[in-house]
Amino acid sequence: MILKSGFCDLAFAKVDIDRKRRRGFSEVVYCPGKTKEDIKKIACALIRNNQDLLLTKLDESGFAYLKKSVPKLKYNSLAKLGYLLPKHKILKKGLVLVVCAGTSDIPVAEEAVVTLEVMGNRVQKLYDVGVAGVHRFMHHLQLLKKAKVIVVVAGMEGALASLVSGLCRAPVIAVPTSCGYGANFGGLSALLTMLNSCSPGVAVVNIDNGFGAGYFASLINK
Repeated sequence: MILKSGFCDLAFAKVDIDRKRRRGFSEVVYCPGKTKEDIKKIACALIRNNQDLLLTKLDESGFAYLKKSVPKLKYNSLAKLGYLLPKHKILKKGLVLVVCAGTSDIPVAEEAVVTLEVMGNRVQKLYDVGVAGVHRFMHHLQLLKKAKVIVVVAGMEGALASLVSGLCRAPVIAVPTSCGYGANFGGLSALLTMLNSCSPGVAVVNIDNGFGAGYFASLINK
């Protein structure tokens, strides 16, 4: 390992150890396409340099392998996230609410939740409140009005984000998921619905990108 100005040169990867200072959170490791050994070397470089550790799209076998070298590493199997909890990180004051339409959307919602928690946010979940049974959602209006930022995760036609935004003052970050039948086109229908929302104040991330939504919500909450 060669330490250069602002990054560790591992030959196969240049680990950005300056990002926490620049952005407020360390470089996040996207695991697919990397070997287990490569992920371990990157993770250890981050830990040695007092960086936060968040590993996205990490499978269970990868977690088991890394756990031997990083005993305190935690894992959320639904979100496929490996992470170390922050030490003595002050929780941001605002409440971030993560809302998902159906139980099939929970893995993506959990990716947003864990990302937010690791970044030091106060988070609450509101699951299975999609528009097919809108009375379930309306029952929690007081909770939605307390949130500083709301992440809305939905597949199928993705209508929930517009409904939430139309009722709440908080900015909404919409996450389309790939849940749905054939004409859902792997999440494209939900993505287009969210992009075409007539309710102002909705930002949209990519399909199934719970991590991106959680990161953006944390920046807003900061």
